[in-house]
Amino acid sequence: MGDSSVNLASLSGKHALVTGGSRGIGYAVAHALLAHGARVTIAGRDQFMLDGAANSLGAEACAVPMDVAQPQSVKDGFALAKQRRGAIDILINNAGQVSSQPFGKTDEETWQRTLDVNLSGVFHCTQRVLPDMLTSGWGRVINIASSAGLVGYAYVAAYCASKHGVIGLTRALAKELATQPITVNAVCPGYTDTDMVRQAVSTIQRKTGRSEQEARDAITANNPQGRLVQPEEVANAVMWLCLPGSESVTGQSISISGGEVM
Repeated sequence: MGDSSVNLASLSGKHALVTGGSRGIGYAVAHALLAHGARVTIAGRDQFMLDGAANSLGAEACAVPMDVAQPQSVKDGFALAKQRRGAIDILINNAGQVSSQPFGKTDEETWQRTLDVNLSGVFHCTQRVLPDMLTSGWGRVINIASSAGLVGYAYVAAYCASKHGVIGLTRALAKELATQPITVNAVCPGYTDTDMVRQAVSTIQRKTGRSEQEARDAITANNPQGRLVQPEEVANAVMWLCLPGSESVTGQSISISGGEVM
């Protein structure tokens, strides 16, 4: 058997859970995990989209409804995932949301919801998996943060604050678990070709009167490569952190941004 075949089965027996797994980066990560032999559970709030994504991913994927901002929903969702597929070895904290407005017009509800989903969601989900990872003696926690967790962007203060928090949590937990065979890392995509960016393009069009192409050009201007990151590129970085050979990589925030953040 060649090396490529060995690599494709290198996560055999592992159970991975991907929040926000029905589309975009989460779906690409789920697809890559399955290709490497893992059993995969995708989680999200929209049951219809979850079921469709799970069917598309195949028999080794299942879906559980979950709102990462709600502790009871997280508790129930993880219990169901464990019941169906066993203890979770790999957690991909991908669920997130963004809302764009000037800081002075950011209301309390928007601020709190952004923190609840993007930061507290990571806290709730990670607390659910750590006991089993410590018992089994192996685990991978990978937080999909953002280049907005490394630098500041105008008009998305709540998003930047939440993603900076995710990176702080990543570093603290990695240090706490350094003597255990559990790594904790963050992957930080720049503007990626997902529904979230398509919504940003629509917002720019609506607020500025620019055409769709002009709005997309404004976004890709931040990327020295002049393009949007592809979800599969983010998934490749996530996979590297899951696969054998990355055991010494922990507490890192890896920028996938075409050189926007160096």
